[in-house]
Amino acid sequence: MAAEDTPVSRRLRSVKHIIIVLSGKGGVGKSSVSAQLALSLYASSPTARVGILDVDLTGPSIPRMLGLDGHGVHQSTDGWVPVYADGIEARLACMSVGFLLKNKGDSVVWRGPKKNGMIRQFLSDVRWGELDYLVIDTPPGTSRASLFSSFVELCLGTSDEHLSLLEHMAPVHSQLSSVIVTTPQAVALMDVMKCLSFTRAVNLPVWGLIENMSGYVCPCCGEISNVFSTGGGEDMARREGLPFLGSLPVDTELVTLLDASEPAQTDDAPGFRVLERYKSTPSAQIFESIVQKIIQSCG
Repeated sequence: MAAEDTPVSRRLRSVKHIIIVLSGKGGVGKSSVSAQLALSLYASSPTARVGILDVDLTGPSIPRMLGLDGHGVHQSTDGWVPVYADGIEARLACMSVGFLLKNKGDSVVWRGPKKNGMIRQFLSDVRWGELDYLVIDTPPGTSRASLFSSFVELCLGTSDEHLSLLEHMAPVHSQLSSVIVTTPQAVALMDVMKCLSFTRAVNLPVWGLIENMSGYVCPCCGEISNVFSTGGGEDMARREGLPFLGSLPVDTELVTLLDASEPAQTDDAPGFRVLERYKSTPSAQIFESIVQKIIQSCG
């Protein structure tokens, strides 16, 4: 089967830009950055159509962050229907294994082949429709590099032996890009190099590096204090020739919003409260400049 005619390539043909969010290790806030990226892209234009796919199969957190706990996925004649965080407006689609669990506390204990099969279904069976951006929240770390490789192979309709041909062959490759998330600490920055090695090995473009948890926003006066080290992400980006997208401080308003998002009780997500509340957080204003850089990179 040609790369141009796989179930995945046919399904993703109407997606203009696919942005994979990576981190070298866990605990750097990659999922919160993925959620902010989706929310900011959605808010960037009244006509922007955005999807967010949570492929962290053993620790899905996107439904909780977007206030979508309690929703389920419906089957249609054209595949799975994603959950729309903005209700009937249907411009922010979300898919996660969290929607498939009977109880949100259930654990997912799967071996590699079953995980890869689930990712294949997410990519080939979800009715994403026409999207401007599809944000992919991936598992942390590089111990799952095979999972990343599987994802890239599925998108490009290739096998291991054809990975070297990605640059020349697969049309879907032009839709793929990535963003790497780190914190300022040296241990996190060391793991970023593993992410970079992966992206270079599979010829995956990197739009830039985001330094998360860089400083602390005082909830009283709004001043940003550098509790931890800072600037490490920017220095690394400069050394590696990567664009530095920006620094995000620890924002207690954002933490409270994403951690305590109210479970949705109906299918229409009335008022899309998460987006409205997100717009008023200090992080949203900082992230606006980051997302503009990403939009410019996407062209």
